[in-house]
Amino acid sequence: MSMASSAAQRTPMGQRRFGRVNWRGMMTLYVKEVHRFFKVYMQTLVAPVATAGLFMAVFTLALAARRGDVDGMPFAAFLAPGIVMMAVIQNAFANSSSSIVVGKVQGNIIDVLMPPLSPGELTTAYALGGVTRGLCVAALAVLLVFPFIGLGVVNPLWALFFAFIGALILALMGIMTGVWAEKFDHTAAVTNFLVTPLAFLSGTFYKVSDLPEPWSTISSWNPIHFLIDGFRWGILGVGESNPWVGAIVSLLIAALLWMVCLWMFRTGYRLKS
Repeated sequence: MSMASSAAQRTPMGQRRFGRVNWRGMMTLYVKEVHRFFKVYMQTLVAPVATAGLFMAVFTLALAARRGDVDGMPFAAFLAPGIVMMAVIQNAFANSSSSIVVGKVQGNIIDVLMPPLSPGELTTAYALGGVTRGLCVAALAVLLVFPFIGLGVVNPLWALFFAFIGALILALMGIMTGVWAEKFDHTAAVTNFLVTPLAFLSGTFYKVSDLPEPWSTISSWNPIHFLIDGFRWGILGVGESNPWVGAIVSLLIAALLWMVCLWMFRTGYRLKS
């Protein structure tokens, strides 16, 4: 028996030396994820941007005159960053969760699990696919909404950071949901009873500090509130909380969700059965 064949017998398929990354495989899966949502761009990009525009139109026309200024700024200017960020997180979640669930329902998830991709590479590819869709929606929404209300960006690096970390957190939540879910009803339940309420009750359309207690305190610790308030601080230069606190909390949440996703792929939770 040759040395190469005996080495092959000792090393399971897909196992790699410590520190080695399958860049080609990871990028292939990432490109596949991006191509998947670009192929149906009317549904994945145009529709969310149109929805954001409708939210802006309805809330501005119906409430702006009655609501008045918010901390010295027009209500439309206060509202726009929250609506853009809401679109980002909803679409980042939908991208990764739907991709995995479709693969499981159609039975082709094996095509992703069989190649020599580590749990970290799978998590990275799926998460970056969701982040890319979220940031694309953000860019289109900003181009559609901001010029009409004369809104600029005060702190572009902060705005980009919170858009990225927000999309990453929800993309990781989408991976967890997709792995856990066994059918589309399960992902719809998480969307309707967790993601959407967290987005709506996080200061998207109002100041959290305006709520009566204890709801003001409860809402201020909503993880999505840190993302929306941080993004609003990056756009407007004002917010309800310290952006550094929001950044640290968001990074810790992202790290925790990342480890959970790694565990799911490593153990094959609801993927190998």
